[in-house]
Amino acid sequence: MCDACVTEAVKRRMLSRRDFFRASAAGAAAATLGTTLTAPAALAQGARRVTDMTHVFSPEFPTFGGAPGIEYRKDADFGADGYNLYTLSMNEHCGTHIDAPLHFSEDGASVDELPLSSLVVPLCVIDIRARAAEDRDTQVTPDDIRDWTATHGPVPENACVAMNSGWAAKLNTPEFRGADPARPGGLHFPGFHIEATQMLMEETGARVIAVDTLSLDHGPSADFATHYAWLPTGRYGIECLAGLDEVPVAGGTLMVGAPKIRGGTGGQARVIALH
Repeated sequence: MCDACVTEAVKRRMLSRRDFFRASAAGAAAATLGTTLTAPAALAQGARRVTDMTHVFSPEFPTFGGAPGIEYRKDADFGADGYNLYTLSMNEHCGTHIDAPLHFSEDGASVDELPLSSLVVPLCVIDIRARAAEDRDTQVTPDDIRDWTATHGPVPENACVAMNSGWAAKLNTPEFRGADPARPGGLHFPGFHIEATQMLMEETGARVIAVDTLSLDHGPSADFATHYAWLPTGRYGIECLAGLDEVPVAGGTLMVGAPKIRGGTGGQARVIALH
């Protein structure tokens, strides 16, 4: 056999083996993931932009209770050990994070049990910035939902309905928590009114509600009515969302990087919008 023929035969054999290993790796990856998802028809088509909807989380990030939500302990240093390693102690419900059903129910789904179909969802944004600028305790109401649907049509199945109150711009100011010196412990920021929450549950197929504030309920809430109504039904929430000014009010897709922590009532999430 000529040298050229031998070379060509070796090339074919190498390509064949390469294809075999590539296929094997793909199969192993699928087996590791365990679940695949067919994209819902309502998801963004031909998305041109990717927007990070996640705030940077640090000990300085405002929290509902006021205490730092994360602590660092350095267990290895590059100079001394050749690598860096931290042990992190975190509150599940700080920074841009998920409220899983278990957060406000005795036996609801934990964050690791959220179905994949609920983590890649159509995004609907209800803009209440003008009203929130005048009233820091304002809430998303049924009328806000009716106005949105009158313009954009029905809320898509499995959608995330997000409140844009403009609160993300207040992140590094005392207004983000809205603590009232006249009322110790009292907070002031927008959220979802219980009637709007019930409307979404009863009249739409929405699966997620999200806010750019510290809580699904508005700051002065004493009963957490929206949490208690929404989460025990198997739906979940996202709090402290960023980037709502940069996405369209309809037609986007939200991808939620939920932490897969066994038994977690929630946790920090990397949230991304395609639009």
